[in-house]
Amino acid sequence: MEELRFDGRTAIVTGAGGNPGLGRAYAHLLAARGANVVVNDIGHVPEVAGYAEDALATAVVEEIRARGGTAVADTHSVATVEGANALIQTAIDAFGGVDILVNNAGICIIAPFDVMIPLDYERHMDVNVLGPTWTCRAAWPHMRQKGYGRIVNIASGGFTGVAWMAAYGTSKGGVFALTRALAAEGAPFGIKANTVNPSAFTRMLLSQQEKTSIDYKRHEDNNPAELVAPLVGYLAHESCAVNGECLHAGGGLVNRNYIAETKGFRDRELTIEKIAARWDEVMNPAGSRIIESGERDATQWNVKPYRPVL
Repeated sequence: MEELRFDGRTAIVTGAGGNPGLGRAYAHLLAARGANVVVNDIGHVPEVAGYAEDALATAVVEEIRARGGTAVADTHSVATVEGANALIQTAIDAFGGVDILVNNAGICIIAPFDVMIPLDYERHMDVNVLGPTWTCRAAWPHMRQKGYGRIVNIASGGFTGVAWMAAYGTSKGGVFALTRALAAEGAPFGIKANTVNPSAFTRMLLSQQEKTSIDYKRHEDNNPAELVAPLVGYLAHESCAVNGECLHAGGGLVNRNYIAETKGFRDRELTIEKIAARWDEVMNPAGSRIIESGERDATQWNVKPYRPVL
């Protein structure tokens, strides 16, 4: 099998300074396969309790260079438009452009829905949803002009609904929806966008759970970040055959997550009672249809002109 390489490509990986960390594993793999890599991390998150030590982009860059790779560090926050723009500019200044964007930076605070303070909800949205939004917006015109781009957004299986993870799950659900929209809009310009839901032992998990946790031990023993990186690498490669997909990787397993709709039933004289009586038909998964990214296209509707309200 021919080795898939990234020679001549420039990749940005956000949140890549943590060790152990997913972003670090992605950056190492891309660099080992020939990519020029921008390693991004703000270093320290004082507002989030439990994060031990700093996540140093410079340390990961040194590791990559020691192994013969090419990388530069960036410490801008993706949670602001200005920070995202500066990050993309780092890639342009160092390597002349950006071909691959891996949006990995994120925070996760586990707490009951009615206990978490509003500020922490806002931080989840700023970092986890708006972060990828701002970096994609900053990279978009460069990818569009080149007629090529690969965007890999890191979400989470938590978006399916997990108790005590309402803020995190909501933010990652936003990443899923964002990616599917970008896939539809980017396709005519050679830009592909896909989502990865990873399962791995990382600095984030270390900050969340006690070592006595069953989940902690399961990830520590079976799910190194290096077993997620190959999927990210494939989705970042020019030969990637999919667009708008959501894939899961962890412990060597790779599989597809998708949205589907059941056949249900139709009745033009619908009533509450008819729905109650035929509820099994609504819920029956037999004959379900997968809903693909971009199958509904707002660009084909007679949409009123966009006028920003300032």
